[in-house]
Amino acid sequence: MRHASVLIVSDDTEFARDVAARWQAERCVPEITLVTSDVWQAGSTAGYQLVIVGPLRNERSSSILSDLDASSAAAIYVPLEEKEASATREEHAHLLVVPQQDGWMGTLILVSNEALRRVEAVNRAQRAERLALESQRHATLGRYMLDMRPSVNNTLTSVLGNADLLLLEPGHVSTECREQIETIHTMALRLNEIMQRFSSLVTEMRAGEKESQAETEAAPHRALNGP
Repeated sequence: MRHASVLIVSDDTEFARDVAARWQAERCVPEITLVTSDVWQAGSTAGYQLVIVGPLRNERSSSILSDLDASSAAAIYVPLEEKEASATREEHAHLLVVPQQDGWMGTLILVSNEALRRVEAVNRAQRAERLALESQRHATLGRYMLDMRPSVNNTLTSVLGNADLLLLEPGHVSTECREQIETIHTMALRLNEIMQRFSSLVTEMRAGEKESQAETEAAPHRALNGP
């Protein structure tokens, strides 16, 4: 939550200043931006994890709350009266509603912090899912390369062998063709070197897996028998 960004939208400047000042007393203070409804646009929530909406001019309230329904950011609305709070809950299910009753400021900060924690948790889960998918793709590619290694090695052996035979008979090819054959030979050697490195890496990874598995299996015995 250290890098969280909060947007406070209100035409009541005192409300916005009070919320921002109250948050300064918290251990974790997000980056806070204060705006009025005059500068609000449909894409204003971009880059913010939480939007807090305070008192607005009547003609702007409905439009802003509707925009928040379509936003992916967490949103909290702070109406002046409970009657308005009930109507807002029915019309805008996406919003968290905290009416300005006794102790509402403390409740707002608690709800806001919880909303930011949930947003952070969702973001972490999404990042973990993306990393897992990427790792799965890499694993699939690695398995394919491992399966194709014998075929690639056989192909490279054939290319190198034929290139060597052609280079041993310089009178059968022109100077230009000989240069091209030498290039093919050099590139095939580089590919062969890459495949050898890949084979060495596979051997090292398997050895590491066996060592890790052996340590895992031995751990319960060490715990029972002591050091």
